[in-house]
Amino acid sequence: MPSAPEDVTATGAIRNRFDRMEVAGAFGDLGTLIPFVIAYLGVLKMDPLGVLLSFGIAMIACGVHYRTPIPVQPMKAVGAIAATQAAQSITLTSAMVHGASLVTGVIWLLLGLTGAARRVASLVKRPIVMGIVLGLGFGFMIEGARMMASNWWVGGAALLGTALLMSNRVVPAMLVLLVAGAIYGLLSDATLWSALQAVRPQLRWPELALSSISLDDLLMGAVFLALPQVPLTLGNAIIAITEENNRLFPQRRVNEGQMAVSTGLMNLLSGGLGGVPMCHGAGGMAGHVRFGARTGGAVVILGVVLIVTALFFSGSVGTLLRLFPTSILGVILFLTGAQLALGGCDISRDKGERFVTVVTAALAVWNVGIAFVVGVAAYALAKRGLLRL
Repeated sequence: MPSAPEDVTATGAIRNRFDRMEVAGAFGDLGTLIPFVIAYLGVLKMDPLGVLLSFGIAMIACGVHYRTPIPVQPMKAVGAIAATQAAQSITLTSAMVHGASLVTGVIWLLLGLTGAARRVASLVKRPIVMGIVLGLGFGFMIEGARMMASNWWVGGAALLGTALLMSNRVVPAMLVLLVAGAIYGLLSDATLWSALQAVRPQLRWPELALSSISLDDLLMGAVFLALPQVPLTLGNAIIAITEENNRLFPQRRVNEGQMAVSTGLMNLLSGGLGGVPMCHGAGGMAGHVRFGARTGGAVVILGVVLIVTALFFSGSVGTLLRLFPTSILGVILFLTGAQLALGGCDISRDKGERFVTVVTAALAVWNVGIAFVVGVAAYALAKRGLLRL
């Protein structure tokens, strides 16, 4: 059980903490956050002010409300599609990404408020959920290994050292990893130190993006970005995160309807401020918890860091991100995946249900949306005795 007794009030509610372990756990999701932020800023030339400010506000709201490390992440399918299509000169723009956020917000807010999200989730049985969680964990580990491959000596040494520090409650493993990564980044990039010396705080206020979004932007964002993400969001950001939170924090349970509503609200916020589509994710929670987070304080801390960066250092974000080498981010992602996969190892003794879990997990490494559909179909066939195993 990750929550220590002192984290619980007399009424049984979890209190947010802001100690060194929460600070360390706050950065446990950087392996997914930073690569997608870089893609949005580098390929689509989006304003980092709106992107980081939206994430920061959403994180603080989730940390204060849920009081567990409920993460706020970029929607992965949307990010991948946007970056790829832009690289292929297809006319996807920042305004279309903002439009996709607004459409996504409306979709999930309606699904949450009407109860449709919970009804759909109730049809997804535990073997399917375990398969999604297990597959996501393996997917994170594979991607982490690929990122570490950019410099195996550094990545391997960082992985071993971080793993040895994982159980140490005095020296937070994440803080050691980030400091070591920053030092390596400075030593391996001769221009980084001089670039950091030129960084100066400069206050910028956000501008509403609504005036720049046309009807065409909404339609293109919906068709090419928002709708392809829906099955992935349902599997990972609604069903899997609910399972992960309730397994780790039974004192502070959530349901699929709550996850759908908060997904809707934070995407409406993001679309209005010039941000990107966001979601919750079981992998993000696993990352926060793996590196020490036990309350929503970790998410609040990361949110404050992002808001300060957005308002005062948005013009220097590219330089600041260079402090975190790809191999170090790969270590974070690999260990996050391991934590998540461990949560998906509660496999049924029934052979048919085990088959459903294994098939769903294998497909979830590739595409969670397809894994979700195939898992539901396989479960139905197994229960009707139509699968000969």
